[in-house]
Amino acid sequence: MAGQGPLIGASPRVNRSRIKEADIIVGIPSYNEADNIAFVTKQIDRGFFKFFKSRRAVIVNVDNNSSDGTKEAFLKTKTGAPKIYVSTPPGIRGKGSNIHNLFALTAELGAAAVAVVDADLESITPEWIKLLLQPIAQGYDYVTPYYARSEYDGSITNHICYPLLNGLFGRNLRQPIGGDFAFSGRLAAYWQKQRWHKTTFKYGIDIFMTMHAVCGGFKIAQTGLGAKIHKPSAPKLGPMFSQVVTTLFKTIAANKKKWFKLNDAADIPYFGLIELDKPQTVSVDYKGMKMTSVFNFHTNEDILKRALSPRVFKKLKKMYDREAIEISDKLWCQIVYDCVFAYDRTDLNAGLIEALKPLYYGRFVSFFRSTMEKPFTACEQDIIKQAEIFWQNRDYLIRKYRRSPH
Repeated sequence: MAGQGPLIGASPRVNRSRIKEADIIVGIPSYNEADNIAFVTKQIDRGFFKFFKSRRAVIVNVDNNSSDGTKEAFLKTKTGAPKIYVSTPPGIRGKGSNIHNLFALTAELGAAAVAVVDADLESITPEWIKLLLQPIAQGYDYVTPYYARSEYDGSITNHICYPLLNGLFGRNLRQPIGGDFAFSGRLAAYWQKQRWHKTTFKYGIDIFMTMHAVCGGFKIAQTGLGAKIHKPSAPKLGPMFSQVVTTLFKTIAANKKKWFKLNDAADIPYFGLIELDKPQTVSVDYKGMKMTSVFNFHTNEDILKRALSPRVFKKLKKMYDREAIEISDKLWCQIVYDCVFAYDRTDLNAGLIEALKPLYYGRFVSFFRSTMEKPFTACEQDIIKQAEIFWQNRDYLIRKYRRSPH
């Protein structure tokens, strides 16, 4: 279904009557973020005052009907810029629902430039607002973040979204689902017209935006923001994985004509900070992830046997039977490409996404074990190298399609 239309069952918008138009909007999606949203709001307001004093700027909290006082914390924060609070009704959850409401408000106010920042950010500064929005003022339509982030944080980005975007579309966008980004009003209108899936209204929204910006031929840039310090994403990994990867695989399948015959990669302009700060430390439950990987591999063996090439499945079966997981970057590339193809050409669908999850955990623990003694910079190079392997081996997937009778 298309995403265009009015706000999703929005509650009354505070102070809306005196805000008729806006040049710039910064949105803060939230669900139960009362402990930090005031800090983020203040940093945004300081950014407006310091860098965009002459522009009509609005701060918008797009919320999921939080029960912890997020709304009150946001509205009580003293700011020079006007604020609008919008919420989905009770029972309607999902970051994508919040962003959908932000798109609708963008059209309503006629904003030319919009930024979005996470409500749990501890490292945001007023400069982030300039770094995100300045490329939009220079004619770019979409700006993704580039920050120093623990090699063990953002693992869905590192091992699936980033390598697939680089491998199939030739776009070296390091943080395609970073959570902090900026876009033009015309791109927001374009996103509203695209086909939205159930997962798009949840955690799938970030990859939906990035993929459609790429496939739609919009001007894209990256901006260096320094370090990202926020609440760990590990507790949300289960549903996040399913929603992000489902959205990603659906979008890849729907845009085969755009990547199938691609011959050359395209450079992505870089703005912002060159020297990035040291990333935050993230704890890893290595043993727990390995145990989960082993158990769920055996639970999903039948699906994986259908989805994976015989040689790849045989190799995995042997290592999981021995509980000696060693998924290299090249083997991981083959696994992911096998699953992209199977999702498109078989009836496995959601079952396949769940079956891929234990292999994703297996890749993560393999990466952790091989990098735990390395400095952050060396780990970052390993992540970049993995994305390059996806590009170098894209013919593996293309040959599967060419051999397919469909």
